[in-house]
Amino acid sequence: MVTFDRETQVVDCRHGMGLGHGGGLAQRGTLSEAGHADVVAVAMSPGRRHITKPVCELTYGMRKEGIQVSVLVLNSGSGEPDAKMRSGSFGINPDEVEQINRHKLAVIHTGNIKDHVVKKVREILKYADIPAIIVTQTMVDYEDFAKIGIKTRLVKPVENNIQTKGKVMEIVTGVTRGETCPRDKLNELVKAVNSTMKSINHRGV
Repeated sequence: MVTFDRETQVVDCRHGMGLGHGGGLAQRGTLSEAGHADVVAVAMSPGRRHITKPVCELTYGMRKEGIQVSVLVLNSGSGEPDAKMRSGSFGINPDEVEQINRHKLAVIHTGNIKDHVVKKVREILKYADIPAIIVTQTMVDYEDFAKIGIKTRLVKPVENNIQTKGKVMEIVTGVTRGETCPRDKLNELVKAVNSTMKSINHRGV
């Protein structure tokens, strides 16, 4: 159990032993489930270039505002997208898709290479039928996602090029890997989550 002011949340830490080095809780191939399956924060697996530190801060910030958040650290999240024939390629497995789909909303934390960011989001949302908020270090917009067939709230991909079940609802940029997340970015994320959850609960997505 975790207490935030007068609010108490039950968090199951964690499903799976974890592989590799993740620094505390955020280890690859692990799932920490909240008491209610509302939001799941999806993190890339840790490595030299992928630092999971902001994910814990983002999660804590959301929980402090009363948002029920699970955390999934992908087992093969740190590799290069579309590098199917090389070691270290990015991937998401059926168990991870099922874990994401148990929730109402995904918060996907990615990195600082735009091409990698959009392709990783496409790979996740190709299988996960869920609205998503993208948190990233690099500057990216709805058009960047729509260009490669990802459904978004504001920009539609070409009709015969839709490649995802899930949809990008909001984007929060400027969250640097390995550094403390600024308060204004936490506030921006909380606002995005609350507005998207309201949309999901009242109108559907």
